[in-house]
Amino acid sequence: MEEKRPLVIVAGPTAVGKTEFSIKLAKSIHGAVISADSMQVYRGMDIGSAKITKEEMQGVPHYLVDCLEPDDEFHVVRFCQLAKEALQEIYQNGQIPIIVGGTGFYIQALLYGIDFDKEPTDETYRKMLERKARECGPDVLFEELRCVDPKSCESIHKNNVKRVIRALEYFHDTGKPISEHNEQERKKKSPYNYAFFVLTDERAKLYERIDMRVDKMMQQGLLREVQALKERGFHEGMVSMQGLGYKELLAYLNGKQSLDEAIYIIKRDTRHFAKRQITWFKREQDVVWLNRTAFLQDTDAMLAHALEILKEKEIYG
Repeated sequence: MEEKRPLVIVAGPTAVGKTEFSIKLAKSIHGAVISADSMQVYRGMDIGSAKITKEEMQGVPHYLVDCLEPDDEFHVVRFCQLAKEALQEIYQNGQIPIIVGGTGFYIQALLYGIDFDKEPTDETYRKMLERKARECGPDVLFEELRCVDPKSCESIHKNNVKRVIRALEYFHDTGKPISEHNEQERKKKSPYNYAFFVLTDERAKLYERIDMRVDKMMQQGLLREVQALKERGFHEGMVSMQGLGYKELLAYLNGKQSLDEAIYIIKRDTRHFAKRQITWFKREQDVVWLNRTAFLQDTDAMLAHALEILKEKEIYG
């Protein structure tokens, strides 16, 4: 039997401290990072995505960061394709790949080798849903999804029209809720010898960090960043511009709400997003939870615990 290759995952909600932890981990185990973030892949979307800087990388190789334009198509199939190419390069370099991010759907697809290309599609039905979303707004589709797959509504935001349509489309094609399909996929055996770490914290502390991060982003020039993207022709119809922080400030720039309202909504929706991320990871199997409060907010203590687990799993050391 072919020996399984090593893979480490560092996941968790936004603003929990994945970047700092993953850099320390990568330097400890001779690792390289593959970003599992749906926004950091885009060039020019730095502040709003909390994109890691060259200085913060500390020489650790990073993949799937700054490699697409905001009008390029990026979805789970493209992610898996690019991530597998990165994995091959990392293994060839004798390093251990570390998948880092908060997009659980992407991580799950890569970890278990889910092949989305084999799933049936009905182009006519999809186009009808897309037209309905444009004409009637996202709430209508979200309520349709709630009727056939209420469980999916717990992990998908109503404004994530692409995923709402995908869930409705899956139910239309198969007669089964996509949440049930995702549960079955989670039970698949992974082709990797992996360790799946999920960072978390007390909700009040996490929400406080989220609010502080949004304030810092505004100070760093997030509004100027969105303005520059708008001037380049990027608009709310693009998936990239639906990202948190971008769609709200774009609405402000388009005269649809005040700046104070936009900032309030960014903070509120980011907190809601973090809650959905935690819900998603709670459904994953074989997860090692690293609660920052339990480690007294000490990243080095969390790292020492993670290294012990990697040794037990014979991934490192």
